[in-house]
Amino acid sequence: MSTFQPEPVRYDAEVKRPWMRRTITISAVWFLALALFVLLPLWVVLCFLVDLVTGKWRLPTLRLVAFALCWSWLEAIGVSVAGFLWLVGQGKNQRANYALQRWWAKQLIRSLRITCGFGIDVEGVEALSDKPLLCLGRHASLGDALVSAWVFGSLAHRFPRYVMKKELLLDPCLDIVGQRIPNYFVDRGSAAIRQEIDGIRAMASNMTPKDVAVIFPEGTRTNDEKRVALVQRLEKRAPERHAKLVGLERLLPPRSAGAAALLEAIPEGDVVLLWHVGFDGLDTFAGVRRRLTHSGPHARVVLELHDRASVPSGAAFESWLDDRWLEIDRKVVEASERRIG
Repeated sequence: MSTFQPEPVRYDAEVKRPWMRRTITISAVWFLALALFVLLPLWVVLCFLVDLVTGKWRLPTLRLVAFALCWSWLEAIGVSVAGFLWLVGQGKNQRANYALQRWWAKQLIRSLRITCGFGIDVEGVEALSDKPLLCLGRHASLGDALVSAWVFGSLAHRFPRYVMKKELLLDPCLDIVGQRIPNYFVDRGSAAIRQEIDGIRAMASNMTPKDVAVIFPEGTRTNDEKRVALVQRLEKRAPERHAKLVGLERLLPPRSAGAAALLEAIPEGDVVLLWHVGFDGLDTFAGVRRRLTHSGPHARVVLELHDRASVPSGAAFESWLDDRWLEIDRKVVEASERRIG
């Protein structure tokens, strides 16, 4: 395991006072968990009636609230175990915190299957190399980081570290455990771009063959409105990239700066592309509910390994990333059409 210790996050006043944020978020999680448990008979009946009246025979509202019950208790247990590790002097024990993260992700995926009937097939885990890995992931849903944590932690038996937006610090498990292991919470609105890039690069220092650095180059969850706006923006800023990427149908134009910093920080590592189908439209809770109205919700996750020798560095990396994103976009479209057919 790496001995890297994450830098204290340096953002606004809210982040500088984590005790205040955590007091609010942990209290909210415990309140939600207890309220959903105590009021279980009431919300089960109400959700059932809502689904019945609206003709949702797969009971998406009931399923979604049932998952919320599981999530809230897993969060409450997670922060309690994290607190216990701190009390016994193991708060900085990365193996212990990674074990907690692995358990948390696995149980959330299991809860998703039980409550929502959501199945996930994973391809490519067995082909991963025995080197440090840089994972470039498609970002289409609320659960992309969770799914990748489950894939790399439970299936590939690796130790993932993430570039994540600082807003995720509002999740108490990610806030506490996520800052005990080598993650970097990026401020997407920061004017100090160089400082953010340096933080991303530092996150990937001292990686071992069991470590995986994960970043989502699109920078935000994709949808049609965002894709059209971002591609149009390229027309003035980067006409050549616009001409290449204007045909994107499902993915957003990738941002290369963070990925390039990780590539530089992991000179001996291979690159993994992570794409999926079946999570599209799950970028909002309303989208999740709509998806649960259909029978047998299912997703397919694919890992594609690229040997480091085939990945250019420097200025050529952006063009390579654009080409790979176009390939993934075509695969996602084809896979989605087969699912519909």
